[in-house]
Amino acid sequence: MFVGHYGVSFAAKRSSPAIPLWTLFLAVQLLDIVWAPLVLLGVEKVRIIPGAPPTTALDFYYMPYTHGLTGALALSVVAALAYHTLKHNASTRASLIVGLAVLSHWVLDFIVHVHDLPLIGNSMKVGLGLWNAPAISLALETLALFGGMWYYLRGRMRQSIGTIVFCVFLFVVQAFSTFSPPPNSMIGIAISAIVGYLAFAAVIWWLEDRRPAPLAARS
Repeated sequence: MFVGHYGVSFAAKRSSPAIPLWTLFLAVQLLDIVWAPLVLLGVEKVRIIPGAPPTTALDFYYMPYTHGLTGALALSVVAALAYHTLKHNASTRASLIVGLAVLSHWVLDFIVHVHDLPLIGNSMKVGLGLWNAPAISLALETLALFGGMWYYLRGRMRQSIGTIVFCVFLFVVQAFSTFSPPPNSMIGIAISAIVGYLAFAAVIWWLEDRRPAPLAARS
């Protein structure tokens, strides 16, 4: 899953308005943000399967530290503690939401990935394999993204056109990646992942509505 993760960001922001939206954008993609440099360093491994459909052309055969359940749990705890430490006056509830946002990545990936998400170490791999049905997986991504966006923006849609347009752009990126030919270089994939996730977080920081939130401003 790719842009569907951002639906969790919007929903979490609505539930805890004190958390910056850009922070949640990074949180839900933290597993991939850490995964990319580990691939570049050769710590975690992925290969391209020639002739496979775009959604299943990447064989994530070794990624226990980021996309294993134990690794994802560890990164979630680290993120929650980091937010609580670095964010002035951060509440325990907000820190917990940041940690859960990180863990949500693994949960959503479990739905779409084939059997490549290890539970312990690099063994006991799971995944429901929705990527084998690209149209359905794209529909799920769309529902998650725009459902979370609507939940966050309801009552303020007319004042948030920029965010809506940005979500449409994310959908277009997702649709292109779902049906486009498989990538040619793992180095390019890793670098584009890092640049893309940081750029998307920067854009949402720029777009974020800084007016008083309709819910409690602190949670």
